[in-house]
Amino acid sequence: MTNKLIIGNWKMNGSRASIKALLAEIVAAEVAPGCEVVVCAPSPYLAMCAHILSGSGVRLGAQDLSAHESGAYTGEVSASMLREFGCHYVLIGHSERRTYHHENDAAVACKTVRALEAGLIPVVCVGETPHERESGQTEAVLSQQVLALTTALSSSQLTQIVIAYEPVWAIGTGHSASADTAQQAHATIRRYLNAPCSILYGGSVKPDNAAQLLAMPDIDGALIGGASLNAKAFLTIAHACLDVDKPC
Repeated sequence: MTNKLIIGNWKMNGSRASIKALLAEIVAAEVAPGCEVVVCAPSPYLAMCAHILSGSGVRLGAQDLSAHESGAYTGEVSASMLREFGCHYVLIGHSERRTYHHENDAAVACKTVRALEAGLIPVVCVGETPHERESGQTEAVLSQQVLALTTALSSSQLTQIVIAYEPVWAIGTGHSASADTAQQAHATIRRYLNAPCSILYGGSVKPDNAAQLLAMPDIDGALIGGASLNAKAFLTIAHACLDVDKPC
């Protein structure tokens, strides 16, 4: 039985007070059996989050990391720094990083290697833009993004990563991919990856669509944006794996 993986990406949101209240509610709740919960916080709050989450079953993740181990890279945060402050996971290649910071597939693959070397679990984001989808390039885009990983990583390293399929046209829009559409993309990713690892769906995941998405055979969990800032919504999604027809 494989655990479902539910990850919250807070993006650039939160304050000391709001995060403390949010985590208190999440930690106090009973997480669904067979479900691993992770929260990815902004870097300034990682130490505080690590302290609050200590002794709980909730894991901590970061939202990005540097491709460099150390050195004169002002503003960058290394993988070893994240590990030292209690992170277990790190997001890599989120569409917002690819779009606003011009991170290409090679940079994403390099960061993935750095994360693995530091003992972090990289959650590598892939997905197509609205234009790419409308022009029928979804499979070509996904295969190219996955190929960058299969080229840079060994077979054993590929089994240690997590992939998050986040169709750019669904992120923050309120328009989630249908369960069948998401399943098709996940199956494509799994075919090109050709390695046993978890593949998550992200893109306007909500309490009312989570169970249907998580019931798909190739969807192993969810990467949640806006809904992860609301403890009730986030926990409802985490508990949605109890409602699916397959073991979670």
